[in-house]
Amino acid sequence: MAMLRRNLASIFFYFFFLLNILFFVRVSARKSGAKFSRGPNRKRHHGDNVTALFIFGDSFLDAGNNNYINTTTFDQANFRPYGETFFGFPTGRFSDGRLISDFIAEYAKLPLIPPFLKPGISKENVYGVNFASAGAGALVETFKGSVISLKTQLDHYKKVEKMWRRRYGKEEAKKRISRAVHLVSIGSNDYLSPFLTNRLSLIPRSKSRHVGMVMGNLTAFIREIYKIGGRKFGVLNVPDLGCLPVMRVLKPEKDGSCIGEASSLATMHNKALSKLLFQLEEQLKGFKFSSLDMNSSLGLRMRYPSRFGFKEGEGACCGAGEYRGVFSCGGKRLVKEFELCENPNDYVFWDSIHFTEKTYEQIATLFWDGEREANSLAVGPYSIKKLFQIP
Repeated sequence: MAMLRRNLASIFFYFFFLLNILFFVRVSARKSGAKFSRGPNRKRHHGDNVTALFIFGDSFLDAGNNNYINTTTFDQANFRPYGETFFGFPTGRFSDGRLISDFIAEYAKLPLIPPFLKPGISKENVYGVNFASAGAGALVETFKGSVISLKTQLDHYKKVEKMWRRRYGKEEAKKRISRAVHLVSIGSNDYLSPFLTNRLSLIPRSKSRHVGMVMGNLTAFIREIYKIGGRKFGVLNVPDLGCLPVMRVLKPEKDGSCIGEASSLATMHNKALSKLLFQLEEQLKGFKFSSLDMNSSLGLRMRYPSRFGFKEGEGACCGAGEYRGVFSCGGKRLVKEFELCENPNDYVFWDSIHFTEKTYEQIATLFWDGEREANSLAVGPYSIKKLFQIP
């Protein structure tokens, strides 16, 4: 009987020991952020040879900076059901899951790039920093006071570069900046804001002048980063703004047709952007770029959703009204009522302006590999993957 008790005690001790090990492993995984991982394990870059990713722009890339500024829920997504399909909780991303920038980071074997304003993160993060802000435009006037303007994002970038110089020394910091990829999505809000705020007078009579102002600020932004040492840029053009669900419901008498004035501004912007990037390539020694024609890629998915594994290409998964075009997803904005689809993967649009994780993943894959689709604008001599490979 004594022998049996000793054996039982040994078994209990061994079982208790295993439980403690499992608990320690689980806690460690949580602290390291492993709860965000999916699929096979990927090797991470070592700090000495990492190619960092810096992210600028608007809600198509904002990973949660607007969670930490004094703004309205119109420019925030830190409430459910945002983030529901991947993270399981809202992160501030305007999607049901990850964004283009998250997939680019994954493909480059980097961790998720943290928002600059997130408390507790190191501003010297060797993998890069996300400066993007939902609602931001190239023009300082765009949603002024509610967002982090592109100019302010540049100021934040300069702070990080200064920290890198202190940490690594001037020459090493410059090498790391020149090796980094700078991802930019800007312009949509500069053209959308007059329509969404019912202040069309903000758009000059000459649309080309308005586009010229946007391009002028974007040019100054890129040149400033180049002056600091940045050489590699990935740039998104703007989608067909007049066909977003939120725009379709602005003029219901048109039976849901696209708003031509907004669509024409997007077209003009995209042509000017393509021209600008090739000009900068000629003018700036060592300047390298990849430009994703998001407009054409999304247009194909909106017109022919079944070709890309979707069931609905024009209406949103989350929102209210026709096309679920009322920007009410989550019930935290001016309109509280909203509907939510059963499966976001069936939809191109997540809410009335932004896209589902599935859409973002498809676009990110095109961007990474440098593939082109029908009627797309030239994307330049490099894919994002190639930019990361260039020393």
